[in-house]
Amino acid sequence: MNPAELIINADGSIYHLHLLPEDVAPTVIFVGDQDRVALVSQHFDRIDIKKQKREFITHTGWIGQKRITVISTGIGTDNIDIVLNEIDALVNIDFSNRQVKETLTSLDIIRIGTSGSLHPDVDSDEIVVSAIGIGTDNLGEYYLSEKINHALLPSWSYMAKRHPFDLKNFPAPYKEGITLTCPGFYGPQGRNLRITPHYTIPIIALHQEKINGYSFTNLEMETAAIYLLSTILGHKAISFNAILANRIKGTFSQHPERIVDLLIQNTLDWISR
Repeated sequence: MNPAELIINADGSIYHLHLLPEDVAPTVIFVGDQDRVALVSQHFDRIDIKKQKREFITHTGWIGQKRITVISTGIGTDNIDIVLNEIDALVNIDFSNRQVKETLTSLDIIRIGTSGSLHPDVDSDEIVVSAIGIGTDNLGEYYLSEKINHALLPSWSYMAKRHPFDLKNFPAPYKEGITLTCPGFYGPQGRNLRITPHYTIPIIALHQEKINGYSFTNLEMETAAIYLLSTILGHKAISFNAILANRIKGTFSQHPERIVDLLIQNTLDWISR
């Protein structure tokens, strides 16, 4: 790989994240919001690394004997493309010769994010696990792979599944379903402020459709891309969603910080068991 493909900073760190290979733990938590990094790492027993470049904040530390990295990705699948490719490069490319390592590392990649419900039985302040992520963006068109389903429906680009982690010990109640990942928050998610969307997601009826026995439960802006790239690169990914709004009922959480904090604590408890 030439220096224009794999960009390494003068200090040996990867271009956007400014992380060194030794900064990345085997378990990596993705959060969108920069402020959520500290909300996660405050539960660590020890924090060894704190770094920031642009919207990418990284804390790496320990809970007991478990080393964990938490990193803010920012919003959207374009940022996921940067973060996941660079995280993979840090563990699977030898920076001394720019060659892929003979022995590859598979990371546990865990998203702790917020989301809106598409299902009448999934209310605000609940937790949803994304069994399947479907992307309505075009990121999947750049990563053709026999592991990924493409061209599902008009405006739906690709589909990928979560890793089959054992969730029997997850401490909080949760629901599992299909997550629709959109390349924007307003028009792409069917919101109409002053611009009427050309294409409208069937918010009211979508939950009636099923794929592999799962109903559509929620929509957000990162999950499908995480599943797409993790599947192709050989990482184990799962997305946990704190539901803040129910789009069918038109309601929003009265205390969104509570369900986010609950999800963080329960996810860390599950990870560290």
